[in-house]
Amino acid sequence: MASHYLTPLFSPRSVAVIGASTKLESIGGIVFQNMLQAGFRGKIYAANPKYTEVQGQPCYASLADIPEQVDLVVIATPAASVPDLVEIAGRRGVRAAVVMSAGFSEGGAQGKALEAAMQQNAQRHGLRLIGPNCLGIMRPSIGLDVTFSRGGANSGNLALVSQSGAICTAILDWAKPNGVGFSTVVSVGISADLDFGEILDYLVADPLTDSVLLYIEGIRNARGFMSGLRAAARVKPVIVVKSGRHQSGSRAAQSHSGALVGADDVFDAALARAGVVRVDTIVQLFAAAKALAGHLRSQGNRLAIVTNGGGPGVMAADRVAERGVRLAELAPETMTRLDAVLPATWSHGNPVDVIGDADAGRYRAAMRACLEDPGVDGVFVILTPQAMTHPLEVAEAVIEAAASTRKPVLACWMGETQIAEGRRALTAAGIPNFRTPEPGVDVFACISAHYANQKLLLQTSGPLSHHLEPDVEGARLLIENALSERRRVLSEMESKALLAAFHIPVAQALLARSPNEALQIAEQLGFPIAMKILSPDITHKTDAGGVRLNLNNASALRSAYHELIATVEAARPGARIEGVLIEPMVIKPNGRELLVGVIRDPVFGPVITFGAGGTAVEVLADRAVQLPPLNAYLARNMIASTRVARLLGAFRHLPPVNMEALESVLLRVSEMVCELPWLEEMDINPLILDEHGALAADARIVIGPRPPVADPYAHMAICPYPTQLVSHWQLPDGTNLTIRPIRPEDAEMEQAFVRGLSHETKYFRFMDTLQELSPSALARFTQIDYDREMALLVSSAENGREVELAIARYITNPDGESCEFALVVADAWQHRGIGRKLLHSLFDVARQKGLKRVEGEVLYSNEKMLEMMRSLGFQVSQNPDDAQVKQVVKYL
Repeated sequence: MASHYLTPLFSPRSVAVIGASTKLESIGGIVFQNMLQAGFRGKIYAANPKYTEVQGQPCYASLADIPEQVDLVVIATPAASVPDLVEIAGRRGVRAAVVMSAGFSEGGAQGKALEAAMQQNAQRHGLRLIGPNCLGIMRPSIGLDVTFSRGGANSGNLALVSQSGAICTAILDWAKPNGVGFSTVVSVGISADLDFGEILDYLVADPLTDSVLLYIEGIRNARGFMSGLRAAARVKPVIVVKSGRHQSGSRAAQSHSGALVGADDVFDAALARAGVVRVDTIVQLFAAAKALAGHLRSQGNRLAIVTNGGGPGVMAADRVAERGVRLAELAPETMTRLDAVLPATWSHGNPVDVIGDADAGRYRAAMRACLEDPGVDGVFVILTPQAMTHPLEVAEAVIEAAASTRKPVLACWMGETQIAEGRRALTAAGIPNFRTPEPGVDVFACISAHYANQKLLLQTSGPLSHHLEPDVEGARLLIENALSERRRVLSEMESKALLAAFHIPVAQALLARSPNEALQIAEQLGFPIAMKILSPDITHKTDAGGVRLNLNNASALRSAYHELIATVEAARPGARIEGVLIEPMVIKPNGRELLVGVIRDPVFGPVITFGAGGTAVEVLADRAVQLPPLNAYLARNMIASTRVARLLGAFRHLPPVNMEALESVLLRVSEMVCELPWLEEMDINPLILDEHGALAADARIVIGPRPPVADPYAHMAICPYPTQLVSHWQLPDGTNLTIRPIRPEDAEMEQAFVRGLSHETKYFRFMDTLQELSPSALARFTQIDYDREMALLVSSAENGREVELAIARYITNPDGESCEFALVVADAWQHRGIGRKLLHSLFDVARQKGLKRVEGEVLYSNEKMLEMMRSLGFQVSQNPDDAQVKQVVKYL
């Protein structure tokens, strides 16, 4: 892969500190001193017109006077000077800058103007910025320390990216005595240019980084953030702490869903969907850092606790329950082993109390028994300094046991003086250890949550339209009509029509404007009926007295009509009343009332909600949230995470509900969100679900205008399945083919396609003699991020099933302007124009994404492919690193 465009920032060969000073208490003085003391493996220049020498080094009057090329400039001068300094740097060919100065957008109108001028100058020259108002960056392995933090950092494999410089300094101060080192430290400050997404892109490919810590206060670019986060989390654990957990956001909600969901719920859902783990406090972040530095990984959340004190064991067990971790249920064989090595008075369960007089041998035996139990995913060892205890010997036993397993082992040596030597031994061995039980359980919860969230990361939704096509055009016309009338709230009839366009079952509703019309409709529909007020000014009909149920005859209907109108007029004087909706009374004796909704988060865009429905929905506050697009796994996960889920199975006299119908509604709502960017809020409440299916008894939808954009999914944080790229094509012999983006459920078809390739074709495509794709490779090939990569396949229908004939894909390079592509066509379908047609389609997608160049590698012996490349306008050249490979490049 080509050098990343942020390499000049994170691996510069030369650095200039503008504002370097002899005053060691100034920012410029500290930064320059840090660079000298860190032993930077490159050239360091000082620039300040006040000096000819700074800290024993030559000092230039300005950047323009430095005679050699500079990769990175660090600006520590007043804000007013920064735009001009960035302009000078850009003209000199500098590609990266760290701006430490404060006084920009955080400082009012004048500061905002300075920030805009700085950005314009940087963009004009292709110069990328960290900051302003930031602590700076570190790369300890190369001696790069352009921060004004004292003390530096140990070299390690952990990256820290923070919006708070103060948090950076606190973590760095904690890290050294705790044996934690860093590959990269970044304080992003205001993030006028580079934000989390692009920095994460760099860290994904950084061989020095094994795991990532993020401290977040707010997100600017949700799509870039989610895309970068998901890319990083595929290959490296990512832990996040976010401040502002209890801010409800500034959204003025018009629906139940909006009233139920706060911004923090959505942020949690976004992080889980990205495959990362969130911790709540800085203490937990420290603990997570210690675990990541020790390369701990978990394949589940079942924890065994081994302790020599009953009280600490109970404290740990309580914390297990609070954090959603499970106490492992020990297998009968494990219990038998423990009976053989522990005193008769041991706890005979988990926590495993090895009794206060336990020596190192007893601890070792108990740990081995637990670690070898297939029902245990990790072991937490607790020691209290009792008279018979030898903390160092027990620590050595723990170190020995941990070395023999891949399961995480954590320790808690309680106390201070007597256990100090044992704790030092554990730290030296890289085993996370704590003074109290709770942080140890927090760490295990953190690493086990990472494993669970990885399952969410791999979920990519395919289209529902290949099952039953929605009437997207009809839904759009309905919305456009309402917007043309300057209406944002759809009537119940319009809302139900929108749901019906996406095949969500709805209760039929007809409008009556008089008692006589109501009676005529009721006779057509059949008694009993329900009656609801129709008013654009009334959000919740029940609250205004605008609902009447179980009307069984004409007399009751006439009376109820007049009563309903009078009640609403008294409760909401001035509300516009357009009439009364008449509906068949939905009689579902086994029905459960649920809510499915949509809100629009100011950062992450549309969010789907699910939970208990009915009139007491806000009181019950039972909900789950998830970012669209959904698939069946994500829908089931949403349902299971609510309290109402326990009412959906069989209980008392009620049969279990039709879960497939509920999942279908959630998936259809997800499709609505994807295809209708005007959708701002929606309530389906109640959604009545029983053993026969689901029915939307009531619905309310709020819409808003959206400016036209090239990307139909620009309103979403996660790019959904691009249905607009599906096309059909016919070969000259009449064979009908489909060209479409790959879907996650294509895994089996993709595996069969690869298995069916000849040895030569496999070698030409993969430059390897593989027989089939590994499970991880198969997931990677079929579960793709449509925002930064694309895979188009060609298929045909054979004997009622879809068969893959060819596939082409590209992945965007780190420069954001080019992509690497690959193509393979099944042997029996070669020489029929399929590969050429497929590449044209793929390159069209790349152009639409703004990519400027397509490049790839072709074996020199693959003459037919090289011939096609030349005919398509590719430039062919020799790979300088491999004589067996040709490089091909095409400018789009």
